Amino acid sequence: MAKLGTPVCAEVIRHWMEEQDLRLRQVGKDLAGGHSPDRDTQFERIAARIAEYERAGNPSFSIDTKAKEHLGKLFRAGRVRSTQAFRAFDHDFPSWADGVLIPHGIDDRVRNRGPMNLGLSHDTSQFACDSFRWYWHRIGKRCYPQATSILWLCDCGGSNAANTYLFKHDLQLLAEQIGVEIRVAHYPSYCSKYNLIERRLFPHITRACQGLLFDTLDTVVTLMRKAATSTGLRTTVNVIRRHYETGRKATEHMKQNLKIVFDHLLPKWNYRAIPQHATVIN
Repeated sequence: MAKLGTPVCAEVIRHWMEEQDLRLRQVGKDLAGGHSPDRDTQFERIAARIAEYERAGNPSFSIDTKAKEHLGKLFRAGRVRSTQAFRAFDHDFPSWADGVLIPHGIDDRVRNRGPMNLGLSHDTSQFACDSFRWYWHRIGKRCYPQATSILWLCDCGGSNAANTYLFKHDLQLLAEQIGVEIRVAHYPSYCSKYNLIERRLFPHITRACQGLLFDTLDTVVTLMRKAATSTGLRTTVNVIRRHYETGRKATEHMKQNLKIVFDHLLPKWNYRAIPQHATVIN
């Protein structure tokens, strides 16, 4: 502008950029890594299942494992008001951590509650099932004493992967132990960000912990218990200290004795684990 004979100050340029919607932006992570041809059908299926369970008074839960965290003086993003900065290591080497945390969440949308179970070992299908078992025995069955079926909304991968025998085997054992049918509806491939827990619970857990060191397990538990919203969301936090073995393989005995009942529509993503004493109704 100066070369054109019309010098302007930085403030004028700033206002002009705002008028043109030229503002600081970060890269948006919103491009899907692939496309599932049955995506729309499965989303319609999930919506119908949620409505069906609400009408029947049966509970539905959005379930997932949050990103792994490390205990110790490792850097964590975010800022908090304090008289001085917290001190962390200048490198984030996992070997410098005092331990690992596997946060498994269970979003109860109807009651607006978000139980969190913190594992200290590995994210496995046994851990995911133990997480729900702990919740159900101590909280869930008191809140839903008349439940005849439980709906799980899960991603396609991770500890609750849709295409593994191990998860279905552990799910069947869980259904037998709690004595209630568990119906699973997986979100389509490449659609994990639409899992309800990713918007309803995990962002508030992150906000409650940002900018603070996870120096001890007690610190993490205290911080996560503070996660809440003005609309009434509250959390509970429990620690699961069991060690979980990695590298488990599904045996032929597991495969032959799998009692999972698959839906007729999109069975790869929709199925039920039914206790043996229960009646099967299609």
